[in-house]
Amino acid sequence: MHVKKGDMVVVISGEEKGKMGKILKAIPKQNRVIVEGVNMVKKHQRPSEKVKTGGIIETEAPIHVSNVMLVCPKCGKPTRTGRKFVGEGDNRKKVRYCKKCGEIVDEV
Repeated sequence: MHVKKGDMVVVISGEEKGKMGKILKAIPKQNRVIVEGVNMVKKHQRPSEKVKTGGIIETEAPIHVSNVMLVCPKCGKPTRTGRKFVGEGDNRKKVRYCKKCGEIVDEV
């Protein structure tokens, strides 16, 4: 997946297009992510030991990873990411980088 937990992303298609948020959870097997404040759904919850009060709870639902794009921390724009190796010999590390500005986003 091109994004991971903790990344800032913007939704590029669908009903929530244009909204920004942080990835709370990545689900690689289903190619889905849960983004903070995006794709909110109402869930009817019965009282239990975990949830003392029942009622209608609003929570985030997963969206497909192809509908989000990483926001570069350096230039602040939605961007595609690339992967490359940086360093020589034993210090060689694989990193993600911004395709717009070329800055390194983080280590993979």
